[in-house]
Amino acid sequence: MTAPARPTARRPMLRLTARWPMLRRGALALLVCLSLLGPASLAQADPRDDLVRQQQENAQRREKLQSDMEGLDQSLVETHIALEDARAALPGAEAALAQARAELAAAEREQEQVAGRLAVAEEEARSLEAAIAEGGEKIAATRSAMGELARSTYRGENTVSTVEVVLDSASTEEFLQGYAVRETAVRAQTQVLDELETMAAVAENQRTRQDAVTVRIGELKAEADLAVAAADEARAAAEQHAAQIRQLESEMATLAAALEGQKDDVSGQIAGLQAENAQLGAEIAAIDEANRRAEEERKRKAAEEAAAAARAGRAAPAPPAPQASGATMLIPPVPNPLFVTSGYGMRWYPITGGYWMHLGVDLRSACGNPQYAAAGGTVSAVKPHPNGTHGNQVIVNHGYLGGSSYVTVYNHLSRFAVRAGQQVSQGQVIGNTGQTGNVTGCHVHFEVWKNGRSLDPMGLPGF
Repeated sequence: MTAPARPTARRPMLRLTARWPMLRRGALALLVCLSLLGPASLAQADPRDDLVRQQQENAQRREKLQSDMEGLDQSLVETHIALEDARAALPGAEAALAQARAELAAAEREQEQVAGRLAVAEEEARSLEAAIAEGGEKIAATRSAMGELARSTYRGENTVSTVEVVLDSASTEEFLQGYAVRETAVRAQTQVLDELETMAAVAENQRTRQDAVTVRIGELKAEADLAVAAADEARAAAEQHAAQIRQLESEMATLAAALEGQKDDVSGQIAGLQAENAQLGAEIAAIDEANRRAEEERKRKAAEEAAAAARAGRAAPAPPAPQASGATMLIPPVPNPLFVTSGYGMRWYPITGGYWMHLGVDLRSACGNPQYAAAGGTVSAVKPHPNGTHGNQVIVNHGYLGGSSYVTVYNHLSRFAVRAGQQVSQGQVIGNTGQTGNVTGCHVHFEVWKNGRSLDPMGLPGF
């Protein structure tokens, strides 16, 4: 149910009323984004299914909040729902921030590792360049020495044949010494040639390695650029999530302060709801009393007719067929399956901690859907909006069913399909679902009264 119209003035909404739709939309959008970015959805096999589930849960949560806060001023309800949206979004924002920070740390580690590999490759390139230069100098010097040796040999300056060694030797010992010197010179020349070939091969290998390192440096620089970009992106994401958390916390503080400043209003509105309940109870008690008197009159007339028939020697008139129990006679005001958005019983308001009795059950139903009479009877009241919390209201008196007086109540209708005093049959359209009165969304509010006391309709067969 919803809040009554009270003659007392409302407190100003701290000039924040105009911001509630914006804050609410922002919180909802953030919930959707966080459901995509949060670690829970990333762990699922199908993130889209997880997002759909999260959206459904958020919609059901808001629907229940709207129903539970029914009866209060709409701007106040919007304030509370915006606060709850922000509170619901905060854990997801914090999880997304933690994920973003973890991704940033991983990106920075990758950046450092790539930078380290690049530094090693560049140092290797410099070492190879120095080694190639040094080897080139050695090769050049060796070739120069070999060239000079070749030119001297060509001129005959360093050529000593074996015959000359024999002829020039005065003794065998001198010959052996001369021959050894010649062989040493030949071996030295051969060794120099071998070293020259080795240095040339090493230089070739070094140049090949240098080419490979140069290519690798290019690859590592590209990787480094990507790593820097990834780290920058992760850093920006973390900053964005941190900003969202700061915004949520700021909004929560603002909204909580606004609600704190309106506790007196809430208390007054709850008192108004209780007064409305008492007024409706008194009205239905009057209907029940009329039903009781009518039932007693019917029984009295039946008894008189039976007595008159007995005096005249006639058979007593047959008693009327027994009535079915009211519990089995009533049908839901909208077709099954029924979805309860707010049940029957005591409601607790989180703003003040106050309680009040919710005399009926709220059922999900779209605006404009038809609502049906739960049983045949007489329309005892058709009350147009404004009508306190109830909005457009229809009250149907079903008379005595199974020995008890039954009355049903339908609130927040968008239009009426019946008039006061009209007889209706079970299942006849009495109006259409709406959101008149102090409510924030279309739904069915349905009450069942038995012998002047409300009961939980969901406990009846067929509900």
